[in-house]
Amino acid sequence: MLVIGLALAAITLVVDQAVKVLLIALLTDPDRVIAVTGFLNLVYVKNFGVSFGLFNAGSSAGPWILSILSVAVAAGLVLWLRRVESKWLGAAIGLIIGGALGNAVDRVRLGSVADFFDFYAFGFHWFAFNVADAAIVGGVAFIVLDGLFSGPEKSQNE
Repeated sequence: MLVIGLALAAITLVVDQAVKVLLIALLTDPDRVIAVTGFLNLVYVKNFGVSFGLFNAGSSAGPWILSILSVAVAAGLVLWLRRVESKWLGAAIGLIIGGALGNAVDRVRLGSVADFFDFYAFGFHWFAFNVADAAIVGGVAFIVLDGLFSGPEKSQNE
């Protein structure tokens, strides 16, 4: 599962960074918001914190501290991935690793995480997010589902 998880992490990282390069160029020259549908805009938001802008201290060390934390979490997930036997769990961990590293790259390269996808309905806008964020949420969802629906014999074998 290590190979599957790391391959998915690498694919996630590359797709995330490619989308970010493309959308930053598209949305910043000139600055604009692109309405895609009646419930989705493409916007460029600089997220200086973590999820949903939490822990935005505004210090110059913040991006480095959060990047180091993201890499440490990814390293811990690689250790877990080495012991996993389930393809689904391996893929889920790979998605989280790729997403964490994608956002860490942003913090080092841009000083913040680049978010673009602005979903909204009935006057409510969800927090803007990116491919890395979607991969992390999807990976966590798969882990939760795996934990809920795998039998006790499976957890004893892993």
